[in-house]
Amino acid sequence: MATKILVVEDDVDVRITLRLLLEDEGYDVVEAGDGETALTKLDTEHPALVLLDLKLPGMSGFDVCRAMRRAGDVPIVVVTAQVDSYDVVAGLEAGADDYVTKPYVPKELAARIRAALRRMHGGTGNDRHVHHNLEVRIGEGVVLRNGEPLHLTKTEFLLLATLIEARGRILSREQLGSLVWGYEYLGDTRVVDVHISRLRTKIEDDPTSPVHVLTVRGLGYKFG
Repeated sequence: MATKILVVEDDVDVRITLRLLLEDEGYDVVEAGDGETALTKLDTEHPALVLLDLKLPGMSGFDVCRAMRRAGDVPIVVVTAQVDSYDVVAGLEAGADDYVTKPYVPKELAARIRAALRRMHGGTGNDRHVHHNLEVRIGEGVVLRNGEPLHLTKTEFLLLATLIEARGRILSREQLGSLVWGYEYLGDTRVVDVHISRLRTKIEDDPTSPVHVLTVRGLGYKFG
């Protein structure tokens, strides 16, 4: 059975183009022209990934993204018109895993989708790590803080597991982009930084004074 992708885009011509592009890649495409329809189809069609345009009529793409993230772990790749726009950061903060820009470059779009789907498989090891009040069982996909389970998205979990498995070494933003997002990193540090910020709000007692995911100024990040 083909992997199902939900395309949320109000422009009919763009939806047709995307459907043809994605079907050529072997995906089964479900379409929605607005946010309310998208949320309904998320519930009824159970797509493996959502490609979400942020500029939608009625319910905004940002609100759709937040609602989808509250509903579960489905990978969300948002679409924005400008690579340097506010929309990129706002979309990531709303819960998106990655972004693409218009006009689409077919090979880049396909690579982003493949990478997001791969991240759904999470970590591969069986290591158990305990650091202060945090316990991470990489093979099981489990994270506990003060003994209580935490809900991380697949991308957040893979980011944390990657930092842990680096054994305290500093990883640059470019290295994390390549290791976690899985495609040739394009140098946009916002994706990494926003996900680090989101991760800290979940695993740190005080995200402004982290003890687990540390910033090494000018170099990158490390665990502990």
